[in-house]
Amino acid sequence: MHKKIYLFLVTVLIARAAAAQTVDIHFNGSVFFDNREYKESLIRSRTYSGTRLALDVGLNLDSANRFVFGANGLHEFGAKPYFLKVNPVAYFEHNGKNWLFNAGMFPREGLLTDYPRALLNDTLRYFRPNVEGLYAQYHVGNFKQAVWIDWTSRQTDTEREQFLFGFSGKYQPFKKGPLYVADYFFLLHDAGPAIPIPDDHIRDNGAIQLKLGANFSHRTFLDSLNIEAGGMMSFERERNVSGFKKPAGFVANAFLSYKRFALYDEFYKGDGHAVAYGDAYYQYKTYNRLDIIYTPFLYKGLTGQFILSFHQTPFSSGSNQEAFRLSFDLGRKRIAKFKE
Repeated sequence: MHKKIYLFLVTVLIARAAAAQTVDIHFNGSVFFDNREYKESLIRSRTYSGTRLALDVGLNLDSANRFVFGANGLHEFGAKPYFLKVNPVAYFEHNGKNWLFNAGMFPREGLLTDYPRALLNDTLRYFRPNVEGLYAQYHVGNFKQAVWIDWTSRQTDTEREQFLFGFSGKYQPFKKGPLYVADYFFLLHDAGPAIPIPDDHIRDNGAIQLKLGANFSHRTFLDSLNIEAGGMMSFERERNVSGFKKPAGFVANAFLSYKRFALYDEFYKGDGHAVAYGDAYYQYKTYNRLDIIYTPFLYKGLTGQFILSFHQTPFSSGSNQEAFRLSFDLGRKRIAKFKE
């Protein structure tokens, strides 16, 4: 059924191309190797590695509106057959003066990838590259706010109904000042399959962070210097069983870079959390992560980074992580122009 719907959408979009002003093609991808050596018994050590390639065609109706369709494929190194998982891309995009709106199956990159890892972990970039739903962002001057919904599972007799709902934003009160306020929120709605499971209940799970930040980039000899601090609260309940559990704590992070080197440190102190899509390290009451980043490859449309990470909790100070990530984006290239 899904394949028939996708083929129908592609057919409609191709037919619409005759009335479009331009048609472009977009190719991008990434290579990743992420080795995680964790000493904590509650968190599993493992290695993620693979290649992800994405190709799509855009049918531009005008300067602000277009349809896009294509595919995004993942090959994990050593896996057979190749490209075991391919995600279709098919969405409408409006990108105007103050509004960005996406509807359909569209890339996560650049929209939700700025979320703190405590809420949405970084493996989503490897294994869930698309959002399936809606995204709307309003931006004007030094203010922007986005709201989105992402379906992760459709209800069947055996499959659960699950979707994520969230919002995020940033406000800079003084146009030329370094201070800003940032907010991040998401909630997972997890309902059962159509055939009820005994003693199963609807579950709600999510988290929020509110932070005050200061961006001193290019105000010192450093290329970038950004500091944030604020609060985090998570929410979890089983309906008709318990009320919301609301653990909370303090979060802070700092990023600085000079030429091809950078440091990123994030710190947490407070209650332990059980955020479904968040980094598992935030189940601990005290946690610190330090990333040492070196970028040897930095060209137009291509970035390659080595990242050495150190994780510290009350139960271990020897957990580490070594990662190499290469991303490339050739941009959108016009392949046809039609007369109206």
